[in-house]
Amino acid sequence: MTKTETKKVDGDKLYREFEELTAIDALSFQEREMADRLTGKLQELGFAVCEDEAGGQIGGNAGNLYGFLKGSLPGKPVLLSAHMDTVCPGIGKRAVLDKTGKISSAGGTVLGADDAAGIVEILEGIRSVRKAGIPHRDIEVAFFAAEERYTRGSSVFDYSKIKADEAYVLDLSGPVGRAAYRAPTLISFTASILGKSAHAGFEPENGIHAIAIMGRILTQITQGHLDEETTLNIGMISGGTAANIVPDKCTIEGEIRSFRHERALQCAQEIRRIFEEAAEAEGTSFEFDDTIWLEAYETERNERCVRHFQEACADLKLSGELVQTFGGSDNNSLAKHHIPGLVLSCGMQQAHSEQEYIMRKDLETGAKLIAELITKGE
Repeated sequence: MTKTETKKVDGDKLYREFEELTAIDALSFQEREMADRLTGKLQELGFAVCEDEAGGQIGGNAGNLYGFLKGSLPGKPVLLSAHMDTVCPGIGKRAVLDKTGKISSAGGTVLGADDAAGIVEILEGIRSVRKAGIPHRDIEVAFFAAEERYTRGSSVFDYSKIKADEAYVLDLSGPVGRAAYRAPTLISFTASILGKSAHAGFEPENGIHAIAIMGRILTQITQGHLDEETTLNIGMISGGTAANIVPDKCTIEGEIRSFRHERALQCAQEIRRIFEEAAEAEGTSFEFDDTIWLEAYETERNERCVRHFQEACADLKLSGELVQTFGGSDNNSLAKHHIPGLVLSCGMQQAHSEQEYIMRKDLETGAKLIAELITKGE
């Protein structure tokens, strides 16, 4: 009997655990119940668990969880990660399983497979190996808070705790057996033109029309794909106080994403330059603020995480496909702290919508993949 054959995933237990965790209300910054539940589950598996002070730092009610489990195989630990929070509408979630094996929301909310699927696949993968008595690596687990809000939890984590140089973050949509090795920088920005108010009926010439100036500015900002690696979007605009008042302020909010960090920074500076020149030409002023939420990374193909992932996929007859993603994850934070990793698909589909779903068989396959990864030697 091979090691792969002895790693028996308990499909019924896996589904029940998924049902249990998706029923927990765990919106970003409100992960207290989820953190408590996961602490208990990790301790039952033999992990030493600690919770950091991230909740207080980011305005939430729970911190990040870190767990360590000693293994018997030589080499550095393997790090497994998923996030505890979900997006709106996420209060009162309930999972429903149909006869085809499809798990979806009972209605009116997201399902919460993003990222409960990743969590239960990690737990059951470890559980199956422990139950079978198969030797495994030292295992580190990080369950982060507030990932959905620009990875706020993982951005304040103390990475001196991490000993692994091989990480797997379960937080990608699509079929199990696919992994993202590349993700972008993400910069959000807010920019305002400050005009001058005046009565629009009696003395419009005495005002400086901020919305009109903003309209001219927007014609100078290219949106959409700027190149194959960069996008820019202005998603919100606001201004004015009344129909009969020349507006004295107009504000836009947008974001920049690029696989090249320097390119994203250049785009932000170009927008600032456009506002500065427009304000000077109109004899007024402007405000500009940007925040770098994520920094681009690319995991090299010769990293151990890539080799082990593709070996494990071959063992399970999965594709082992490496893709790039234009979404961020906690792997951006890991990469920033020089921990090479991949973002693994956990089988979720149509995340961040009420149509979100996952197939039960994909949960089981995801758990089997985790079992393979933690039993790979150096």
